Amino acid sequence: MDNAIRFHETGGPDVLRWEEMPIGAPAAGEVRLRHVAVGLNFADTYFRTGMYPAKLPSGIGMEGAGVVEAVGAGVTHVKAGDRVAYTGSPLGAYSTGRVMPAAPLVKLPEEISFETAAAMMMRGLTSAYLMRRIYPWKKGDTFLIHAAAGGVGLIVCQWAKLLGLTVIGTVSSQEKAEVARAHGCDHVINYRTEDFPKRVRELTGGAGVPVVIDSVGKDTFAGSLDCVARRGLVVGVGTASGAFPPIDAMQLAMKGSVFFTRPALADYIADPAEKAELAGELFGHVAAGRIAIEINQHYALRDAIQAHRDLEARKTTGSSIFVV
Repeated sequence: MDNAIRFHETGGPDVLRWEEMPIGAPAAGEVRLRHVAVGLNFADTYFRTGMYPAKLPSGIGMEGAGVVEAVGAGVTHVKAGDRVAYTGSPLGAYSTGRVMPAAPLVKLPEEISFETAAAMMMRGLTSAYLMRRIYPWKKGDTFLIHAAAGGVGLIVCQWAKLLGLTVIGTVSSQEKAEVARAHGCDHVINYRTEDFPKRVRELTGGAGVPVVIDSVGKDTFAGSLDCVARRGLVVGVGTASGAFPPIDAMQLAMKGSVFFTRPALADYIADPAEKAELAGELFGHVAAGRIAIEINQHYALRDAIQAHRDLEARKTTGSSIFVV
């Protein structure tokens, strides 16, 4: 019998339950997967709290890595015994094994461990579209990223250096500031002790930055608008402090005719060819050591409640995984 973390009602971390779950055989287009490692992402808390809808009772988790045990009819891009990783729907990654659609699976290069893969699929592919799709970066560009010591932040900082960009990052502690600097963040601002819009304007000679990458949301959105240059772009990639406020079109005009986008990873990996291209570049950088995936927290799958508490209290840095 396999086990999974599930929830029968929305709410705080305590709604998560460790349950026995039979998984059965894969149907057409599906695989049976044995997990080795599972990713922990802030988006998981959105489903648990009900911010993102889920049909209850529900599994949880959208990112994992493991070995294919069996494939259903019509599955050709993976086979039994393949090392694979994935991110995306349907929910249910917090499990020892599962039957799931085969389409999200990506074969893992031998150079990349299951643990690294589980820690980087969602964050790494998010970083990939931020660095390769969201804006036409030019060498010498400067941008601001919030939560620079987080999972996406650390990957983006490293990728930015490969592109010749200058990174301004915000953090919430001295410890996180040191982590961000060690991964390529050029200018670090502690938003708890500094006026980050004022500091960004100082660092850019008053002009502001062409792009702000904001994964915090409610608490930073107004400041992000004050940091962006005329006709610049604010990219809302996460809502760690709460949802972004309703967009006031006139406010965007008054802040300098700025743009705001709220991208979803699913829309940047929906095309299999584009997904393969982004994943290939990500895997290449990681395998070659150009981008390091920092796994700073390891949890047993049974300890999902504590993992969610730590995540929401912003006690984590880099990536976190469950070891199955």
